[in-house]
Amino acid sequence: METAAVPVSRSPCRAALPSSLAPGQSRVALARRAAPMQRLVTRRSAAADDNAAAEELPIEKKFTAFPAVMDINKIHEILPHRFPFLFVDKVIEYKAGDYAVAIKNVTINDNFFCGHFPGRPIMPGVLMVEAMAQVGGIVMLQPEVGGSSQNNFYFAAIDKVRFRKPVLPGDTLVMRMTLANPQKRFGFAKMEGKAYVDGNIVCEGEFLLKSAAVQHKET
Repeated sequence: METAAVPVSRSPCRAALPSSLAPGQSRVALARRAAPMQRLVTRRSAAADDNAAAEELPIEKKFTAFPAVMDINKIHEILPHRFPFLFVDKVIEYKAGDYAVAIKNVTINDNFFCGHFPGRPIMPGVLMVEAMAQVGGIVMLQPEVGGSSQNNFYFAAIDKVRFRKPVLPGDTLVMRMTLANPQKRFGFAKMEGKAYVDGNIVCEGEFLLKSAAVQHKET
């Protein structure tokens, strides 16, 4: 028996292939819709890589030190205070005639811890206020507010002082003093001050400082 050859058409097979395109949708449009998702996946992957890299860093390399706008040598040129009564280690931000931010590194070697208190060292509140006033002195002894590094400055008044938390050895006391109302003619400066440890306020208050020329004794 002879069999007849049956012609096979390829076009129906092509038509039967599944397609993800919606009617009237081009492959270019589909690629554009997929692009934002691909970018999101890429960003998440990059963030995961950054987190993994951060976790691999040793702790001593994860945190940077405060910047130094004025070091201790510059502070010595401005403030008359010296050891053991200088409580400003460096200035980390300063805007002439406006404010200063400085730090005091509190260590167990500070001599006031010998008596305050044995067995429970706590930085005296009055010394926190003194440290803040010294930061204020850096602001008011500048020529922008009519001051001079040749002058001394004194407390005229303190008000609304509040102590929020104790300051302990090992803490870094970060102090911001802002000039609120300078009176150049009379040498007064009203300032607002806040002190922080680890971002938390430990002391705040209002200060009135008085600048006066140093009286040198003749010998």
